[in-house]
Amino acid sequence: MKTHYNSKNNPRVIIIQKLYGKFYNDDANFDFPKHRFKKFIKDIVLGTIERNDLILEELNNKLGDEFVFGKLDKVFQTILKAATYEFMYKPNLSINIIIKEYLNTSNFFLEDSQTKYLNALLDNVGKKLRSHDA
Repeated sequence: MKTHYNSKNNPRVIIIQKLYGKFYNDDANFDFPKHRFKKFIKDIVLGTIERNDLILEELNNKLGDEFVFGKLDKVFQTILKAATYEFMYKPNLSINIIIKEYLNTSNFFLEDSQTKYLNALLDNVGKKLRSHDA
């Protein structure tokens, strides 16, 4: 049974929706409605877009040759990009919290089997990115 709480209040659901709109629907609508995490949402969305090429490069470097980013579902790609941005640029957030938040968020967009794969990928990327900085 999926955890159901109001998706409109989940900052990472909003992040994924905004990024998906930008990357795949050419959505220029970038208003950020009132939200108690508005600054955080805006920071992650705009930062992910601004550093998209660097994020893709990091994902390809960290995940190795057997991983082909372009073959993933578009929502999956979007979640990975946003989480990778947080791993790279939000060192005050622990890897476990970032992963937990994106896994909770993924329940709105992905099947359970995809969520398990996402968990493994996020864990892998997070550890490799953070150990690189250490």
